[in-house]
Amino acid sequence: MQPPPDEARRDAAQDTQWSRPECQAWTGALLLGTCLLYCARVSMPVCSVSMSQDFGWNKKEAGIVLSSFFWGYCLTQVVGGHLGDRIGGEKVILLSASAWGLITAATPLLAHLGSTHLVFMTFSRILTGLLQGVYFPALTSLLSQKVRESERAFTYSTVGAGSQFGTLVTGAVGSLLLDWYGWQSVFYFSGGLTLLWVCYVYRYLLSEQDLLLALGVLAQGLPTSRHTKVPWRQLFRKPSVWAVVFSQLSSACSFFILLSWLPTFFKETFPSSKVGWPPGSWSRGWVFNVVPWLVAIPASLFSGFLSDHLINQGYRTITVRKFMQVMGLGLSGVFALCLGHTSSFCKSVVFASASIGLQTFNHSGISVNIQDLAPSCAGFLFGVANTAGALAGVVGVCLGGYLIETTGSWTSVFNLVAAISSLGLCTFLVFGQAQRVDLSPPHEDL
Repeated sequence: MQPPPDEARRDAAQDTQWSRPECQAWTGALLLGTCLLYCARVSMPVCSVSMSQDFGWNKKEAGIVLSSFFWGYCLTQVVGGHLGDRIGGEKVILLSASAWGLITAATPLLAHLGSTHLVFMTFSRILTGLLQGVYFPALTSLLSQKVRESERAFTYSTVGAGSQFGTLVTGAVGSLLLDWYGWQSVFYFSGGLTLLWVCYVYRYLLSEQDLLLALGVLAQGLPTSRHTKVPWRQLFRKPSVWAVVFSQLSSACSFFILLSWLPTFFKETFPSSKVGWPPGSWSRGWVFNVVPWLVAIPASLFSGFLSDHLINQGYRTITVRKFMQVMGLGLSGVFALCLGHTSSFCKSVVFASASIGLQTFNHSGISVNIQDLAPSCAGFLFGVANTAGALAGVVGVCLGGYLIETTGSWTSVFNLVAAISSLGLCTFLVFGQAQRVDLSPPHEDL
């Protein structure tokens, strides 16, 4: 007698999960990959002032180059997740990393191809955004299929901490390279390291046969569904799916607003500080640029450890996910709100660090809840949610600027962050679930 399709699917999924040594090796490799992803992403912002001086860009032209990354980034989220679900997230990550690493390393050459520096740089940033847009959806797909449920939160939060590592590395090392060897060296550094990482993963962690098969699938466009078709209509009729998408949107929007406006807030509110990375200077600006990311790294790791520990202690999965969101959206929003009601630099740094650090708890909440709901198509769902979040972030950043101009007060911006976070939290608390919705019939809530 044949087992039911859903049971067969779960058995097949368990057979493909990583062993503990494999999980440890891949976690370390993906942590480094995420770090290098952000090294390449932040290279242009670090070098933009020097490049503007060399090429004669004004603020508007520099803004076009800097923002062009997100034009491409928003377009490939869903595609990256879908490809990860079909051919394997590790293969999508490796192929995209090899391409964005090459483009990053070649950026100095592209900048001098002709007199139209702005066009070539804008095009390269759009292309980099397109290639990096597939990373996190493919990563979500990979971890949902390869990592045990009781270990997903810690694995995802550990890998996610690479974003803070990458920001710190490029901010610190990149600034030194910029000062000593010029802006070209920053792109050589981040692009070259990415290509070395690709070579390592290809040689030691991936099967050459699997990679060639994936390339053949991409070239021929052959269907490679591993199990059964996902019931898309059933999926998007579930309130829990829309709840996690809206919560991801709220989280991303809040983060982008803070990331975009906090440097200006500190510069205008505390004009004696220099917001930047001046080598050899312990200025207030240096403290602000470093401290929040140093707080965020252990906070991300701790949130993953705590989440998995609570689940292993017998707490319901959905209860733990919602608790993580109370921290990641609720308490984080409270600290953002406090930023608008203090005139102390030290308190502002504490509040900003707490808000950014607590937002990493989202890695152990909504990010892994997507994997709880639909592990067979987690990449696609994360792509949908992240696309919505990126677009909402662009709107939120613009709305924040409008509020500053019309009210003349930073309090309105932080009120906006708190309001968006509260909406996302309330939606998830009311409608969030952890039962699988890609199976029919649905099973008991975890």
